[in-house]
Amino acid sequence: MRLSLRFLFPLALVLAALAYAVIPLVDSLTLKWFVRDLEIRSQLIGRMVEAPLADLLASTDSKTKLLNYLNRIIQDERLFAVGFCDRDNRLAYKTLTYPDSIPCDGPGTIKAEQTAMLRLPHGAVHVSAVGIEASGRQMGRLMLVHDMSWVQRRSTDTKWYLFYLFAIIGAVISLVTVLVAHLSWRGWVSGVQSMLQGEGLVALIKNQNHHSELQPVAQDLRALIHDLEADKRMRDESQMSWTPATLKAILHDHLAGDEVLIVSNRQPYIHVWNGPHVEVQVPASGVVTALEPVMRACSGVWIAHGSGTADREVVDARAHVRVPPDHPAYEIRRIWLSPEEEDGYYYGFANEGLWPLCHLAHVRPVFRTSDWERYKEINERFAMAVLEEAKTDNPVVLVQDYHLALVPKIVRDHLPHATIITFWHIPWPNPERYAICPWHREILEGLLGSSILGFHTRFHCSNFINTVDRSLEARIDWDSSTISHGGKLTTVKQYPISIAWPTRGQPEQPSVPSCRTHIRAINGLPHTHRVGVGVERLDYTKGILERFLAIERLLELEPEWIGSFSFVQIAAPSRSKIDEYRQLTEQVVAMADRINHRFGHEDYRPIHLRIEHHDPQEVTTYYRGADFCIVSSLHDGMNLVAKEFVAARDDEEGVLILSQFTGAATELPDALVVNPYNIDQCAAALHVALKMPPVEQRARMRSMRGIVQEFNVYRWAGRMLMDAARMRQRARVDRQTGTRDTRISTRGQA
Repeated sequence: MRLSLRFLFPLALVLAALAYAVIPLVDSLTLKWFVRDLEIRSQLIGRMVEAPLADLLASTDSKTKLLNYLNRIIQDERLFAVGFCDRDNRLAYKTLTYPDSIPCDGPGTIKAEQTAMLRLPHGAVHVSAVGIEASGRQMGRLMLVHDMSWVQRRSTDTKWYLFYLFAIIGAVISLVTVLVAHLSWRGWVSGVQSMLQGEGLVALIKNQNHHSELQPVAQDLRALIHDLEADKRMRDESQMSWTPATLKAILHDHLAGDEVLIVSNRQPYIHVWNGPHVEVQVPASGVVTALEPVMRACSGVWIAHGSGTADREVVDARAHVRVPPDHPAYEIRRIWLSPEEEDGYYYGFANEGLWPLCHLAHVRPVFRTSDWERYKEINERFAMAVLEEAKTDNPVVLVQDYHLALVPKIVRDHLPHATIITFWHIPWPNPERYAICPWHREILEGLLGSSILGFHTRFHCSNFINTVDRSLEARIDWDSSTISHGGKLTTVKQYPISIAWPTRGQPEQPSVPSCRTHIRAINGLPHTHRVGVGVERLDYTKGILERFLAIERLLELEPEWIGSFSFVQIAAPSRSKIDEYRQLTEQVVAMADRINHRFGHEDYRPIHLRIEHHDPQEVTTYYRGADFCIVSSLHDGMNLVAKEFVAARDDEEGVLILSQFTGAATELPDALVVNPYNIDQCAAALHVALKMPPVEQRARMRSMRGIVQEFNVYRWAGRMLMDAARMRQRARVDRQTGTRDTRISTRGQA
């Protein structure tokens, strides 16, 4: 103990010397960081106000409005004053607080994109000059004057924090020194050293059942590691630029050497006969866009239904074909279905049963035992293909959508170490509605074979967990959304899907003015005619009839639009073998004819109905040339049409009208969000969209484009792969140490 006290006095002197040297250095660095933050903040403010400011400067009678706009900008407590220097270096506009000592010309002038710190009578300020442009033409400089008094206050606070920090460090080191001396006296140092080297820790973990008093400590350590991992993941995701290259990097860094298999009903490449030649088609699918980079990077196998007319002719003896055709990087394993099997599995149970069950569109689901038998048979066929293709006992298997709900359990029963990620692309209903399905328990058990089960929204995740809680004997950890059933753990997570950014072929797109001219010309409309557009499959969940009723109501309430506004509905034929879809087609055609007869005349139709397939290029032309796009889904998992429209509008104009019952509505609040069942509200939204000024359109569209760019489809796929990689790493550690995750048993509830 005396030796410890002798050590503490020199330690205190060393800490004091360090504090004397470090505190001024930290103070200087802090000032530089604050100045850098102000420079970034100034650039951000400049970019945000550039478009509205340019519009006000271009107006001939907007001096008062411009001054009011500048005064609103300085309501920020740190922004002291704002001025505007025109191209002739004259101070054209300024707030009352703008200092006369900051000139636009002469000595001390601050040019565009420059900054400076000045000392004024009231204190220090930071001045930034941000160039303002409009249509490629320099209009002047926006002078932003920031008050620096808060920096001095924070500098003082930082010095005190550092002083307290060194004091605490000294106290902690002193305490540890005394404790180590005490342990040395008791002869325990050797035990602590072995623990630090890992021997004691491994022994502790392996013998948890024999040392129950230490289990709470182990659980707290696991919880701490879990929280740290979650925090690191959030930082990593926010700093990543999500591209196909990012997905490849994730595979290389986190899943190097791991086998990846994808299972979906739809295939990424379809071979079809075109006369005597075979053509390759790429379906317009967000799933294909997201998962293709994964396959290209890992050279895995994509298992899918071979539905093309020439699919059988191009495969080898094992039903494999290498794709893409120009640079083969992976293989498609095709599953063959007879017409009877497709009728029962796809059209029957999947689309007459599960589809209406999961969508609140007031269409009664139909469940037939024969369809269920086909569904089970085809799901087992897909699962057996996974087992045949797997070269290891622990592949990463990505299962897509409601067509293959039984595949995860079958694969898990045969490959218990596999990491199975299942994504359910449509909504999940509440427990009462889901219980309508006669085989609801079997479907739940099939999905709970997944390691990770993903949905678009947190609401759908909650519905699924509540359904399991009502229907099965399972333990649920509500904090981590983890379900334990039959000795298997399934994590239920939210992964909102999106589109590729930038969109494929976007640089080759014609200009927005040419798109406006083109879509009006092919529909026989004048150049100044206002045009709205809707794009979707001809499906009863999309709210097409409700949309037409809203257009009719608009023309009733606002007759000024009769003859000057038309709506183009692009409706791709879908599932025509099902009675409900044939009846819907008849109703849509009849309603369009009725509205056209009521409000149209020889040279004018309010509704242009196009029930035919359009290629992605044609659809994008409509997105770019229309004045607004309406998505009026009665119930939808996400809806990618809304995001495609936003991505297509690089002119930052156009209005999106979006149903509140889509997953996209929670991500794109700057759209005009409506209830599609409220016809008057939808009609009012149509009128607002047609009257919305360009300044407001740009503000809304700029915000939505930023969201779609950041949360793109590569981020959707990357997050699932990163979560799978972490899960696999924990499983490897658990197998090495002979432990298992006990969160459910200790924290869950039945």
